[in-house]
Amino acid sequence: MQPVRVTVRLRALHGTPLDDAAVRRTVVSTAHALAERHGIVVEAVETSPESIVLTLGCDRLVATGLLAELRRSTNQWYEARFRDGPLWGTPAPGNEPPDPTEPD
Repeated sequence: MQPVRVTVRLRALHGTPLDDAAVRRTVVSTAHALAERHGIVVEAVETSPESIVLTLGCDRLVATGLLAELRRSTNQWYEARFRDGPLWGTPAPGNEPPDPTEPD
């Protein structure tokens, strides 16, 4: 039986907040801490200026739960620290970023 592996992504609601080294470090360290607390193996972490991509050694349901908690906790921290809107969110209909898997 092959080990379960899933890749998940959080994308910033606006701009490129992960360009800021402190924001990026906080988001990445929070992801690692949450995974460790719940016994989830973090196989890879990739960041871009607007997103974090995690490859986790767990099934999709568990990964979704971890991602939801990462989103909740880092949104709370970001809003308190920067007095700005949420870091992660759901854009209004029609304002979604393009899906990179769809052809132009």
